[in-house]
Amino acid sequence: MALPTALESASVADLLAAATDREPILDAAGKSGARLERVHIDGVPHVVKYVELDSDWTMRTAGCLVPAALQLWRRGVLARLPDCLDQPIVGVAPSERGAALLMRDVGDMLVPVRDDPIDLPMHRQFLTHMAALHAAFWDAGPECDVVPTTHRYLDLSPWLAEAEAERGGEDLVPRLVGQGWPLLEQVAPTAAAVVTPLAWDPGPLVLALSETPQTFVHGNWKLDNLGVNPDGRTVLLDWEIPGRSPALSDLAWYLAINCRRLPESKEATVAAYRDALAAAGVDTEPWWDRQLALCLLGGLVQFGWEKAFGGYDDELAWWEARAVEGAAVLASR
Repeated sequence: MALPTALESASVADLLAAATDREPILDAAGKSGARLERVHIDGVPHVVKYVELDSDWTMRTAGCLVPAALQLWRRGVLARLPDCLDQPIVGVAPSERGAALLMRDVGDMLVPVRDDPIDLPMHRQFLTHMAALHAAFWDAGPECDVVPTTHRYLDLSPWLAEAEAERGGEDLVPRLVGQGWPLLEQVAPTAAAVVTPLAWDPGPLVLALSETPQTFVHGNWKLDNLGVNPDGRTVLLDWEIPGRSPALSDLAWYLAINCRRLPESKEATVAAYRDALAAAGVDTEPWWDRQLALCLLGGLVQFGWEKAFGGYDDELAWWEARAVEGAAVLASR
C-alpha cells in the first residue's frame, strides 16, 4: 500500500496503517522533547516525529496549539518551497495534543554531528539556499504567519526557563537557559545590560524590525537540521518555529548557533548571504544595514545565555560589539 504524499490523514493510526518494524529513536540530535520513531513503509525507511504540547517545550514556547509544521502543510506553504530545498515530510496527521509527521529517513544525508568546521562549499550552499527560500517568499502573505516574531525572540528567554521550571519540566535546554542568563550578567555585564531587558520584553526590537522587509523564515538553521541530498538539494528539517519575519533573523541564528563550525568568518558569511540574496533578485540596498544591525542584536537576545557558558571569549566579544551597535540603531528610531 503506497502512502499518499499530499494528503492529511484523519488519524495517526491511518497515517501509519502501512508501517512495519516500528522502533523508537533514542539517539537523535534534537533537543525539543519530541518523540521519534523509525518505521518502514513498503520496505522504505521513514521517521515519525510526534510533536505534542505535553512533550515538546519548543511547541509550548512558540505558542502553537496546532504544530507549526501541520499548519504549513495545511496552508500549502511546504509545497511552495523552492526546488533547491528538500523537506522530507510526506504525510501528517493530527493527534489529540499535536500531530504526527511522517518523513522520509534522510539521516544519512544530514551534516555529521561533530565539532570541526564544515566544508566551505557546503556552507556556501546552505547560505545560497537560505537566500533562495527568502527570495521566494519576499513580502510573504498571511499564510506565512505561523509563529510570530515576538514568540521567536522569547523562545530561549528567561520566560522559557521560568515557565518550564514551574511546570516541573526536566528538558535540558530550558534548564541551561535558566542558568545562562544570570551567568551572562557576571561574565559580560555590558552585553547583559543591552540584551537581557530585550530577552524579557523583545517588543521594541520586534517593532523596529517590522519596519523592515519581511519574508518567510524557517527559524532554526542549525547544522543538526541540515543536510545535502545526493541530487544537490539542501535537506531542511524541523519546521517548528517558522513564520513571517525579517530574512536576516535566519542568518543571525545560523551565525550564532553554528559559530564553532563555520569555515569562514562571520563577516564573510554575511557577505556571501547578501550576494546570494541579490543574485536571487532582491534589492538589499535600501534596508540591509538597519535590518542586519537589529537582527545581530536579536541574535544575542536569543543566544546570550548560551554564549555566557564559554566565558568572555572572542565569540562573546564579537556578539557584544554587534549588540551595542544594534542597540544604537534601535535607539535611533
